[in-house]
Amino acid sequence: MAPGQIIKVLIGVVVGLVVAIWLLAKLATGGYNVDAEVMTKEAVAARLKPVGESKASDAPPGMRNGEQVFKAICISCHGQGLAGSPKFGDAAAWGPRIAKGWDTLTQHALQGFNAMPAKGGAADLTDDEVKRAVAYMGNAGGAKFTEPPVGGAGAPADPAVVGKKIYETVCTNCHAAGVAGAPKFGDKAAWAERTKVGLDEVQKIATKGLNAMPPKGGFAGSDAEFRAAIEYMVNNSK
Repeated sequence: MAPGQIIKVLIGVVVGLVVAIWLLAKLATGGYNVDAEVMTKEAVAARLKPVGESKASDAPPGMRNGEQVFKAICISCHGQGLAGSPKFGDAAAWGPRIAKGWDTLTQHALQGFNAMPAKGGAADLTDDEVKRAVAYMGNAGGAKFTEPPVGGAGAPADPAVVGKKIYETVCTNCHAAGVAGAPKFGDKAAWAERTKVGLDEVQKIATKGLNAMPPKGGFAGSDAEFRAAIEYMVNNSK
């Protein structure tokens, strides 16, 4: 074989080996080509962001405590300290953050900070649920924060936020279409007839249950949050 032919054969072998190694690398990585050091903050946040609505627990909206929110949502980053987040229980990492104060920490958690999206990407969490999670994690890192109380008699609940969420997860089953005689959401005439006795009386009747409606419509949360759901439906039916 002539020298020129030998060189061509050797070049072909080298090229073939390079192609084979590249194909094996693609197979091993599933075709992904991610350079973690050059990923933007937005890209990191997108990868860490939970998909869809959070499922922090089976507790009703607004009723999840800090531990429940952490274990279902925050642990995805804070469990291992991903993307620069302070690792749960790491006092050294949490110390400088705690020193900034409660207001700053909760503001960052609610609005988003660095790679972390607002509310950790769980838009269905109430502000108080986020604050409870901040307190839970902060306290594990050496803080002495107090979690906002969960429910309880007299605890304020915003109808436009908490009431809306309860309606969408519980009350909508009947009130959206007016099932079994329930006043339909947005039906001014139906709700006007029922609210003539006042909202306090409406709440008493609904709490006990009426006709096909079980007590509290099957809602297991506090009276204050149940009241918020009633006010939300009434306010949207005027």
